[in-house]
Amino acid sequence: MTSNLASRHPNKNALINFLLVLSTILLLVGIFAPMMTLSKFVWIESRFSLFAGTMQLFTDGQYMLFIILLFFSILLPVAKLIVLFRFWHSESSSSIQLKHFMNWLSHYGKWSMLDVFVVALLLVIVKLGVLATVEVHYGIYMYAAAGLLIMLCTTFINSIAKKELELESQANR
Repeated sequence: MTSNLASRHPNKNALINFLLVLSTILLLVGIFAPMMTLSKFVWIESRFSLFAGTMQLFTDGQYMLFIILLFFSILLPVAKLIVLFRFWHSESSSSIQLKHFMNWLSHYGKWSMLDVFVVALLLVIVKLGVLATVEVHYGIYMYAAAGLLIMLCTTFINSIAKKELELESQANR
């Protein structure tokens, strides 16, 4: 196995590349686009994105929340996309690298924070229902779509890698 997964699977390459690029675009839009507007009483309104909200936590001195949100909601999804791109196009996908990649993905899956982020958002909406209203914007939909597409790309690439490992182990018998 000296070529990359993309060249060994040309029939799936275009789809996976499209999904990876679309995931990247949606993630970036989701991070920087407005996610919600918080209206307190009638005259106070705050509109923010995931990035702006994260930076506001830093500005407000909420360093632990800042680190958690920055790491799990911004840096980890970006890192996963980089690893997926790299692994799909890497020129040396040996069986050891395939196993390492699949192991990394299984551990990363346990730390996926999209569901936690959505639950936290819902809690904010419910808790502020009496004091304020929350209007959700397209940024949250882009972020959620990116999370789903990243999971789909991961599943596709992981299943291809598993099949390659199975074929290699059958050939070595």
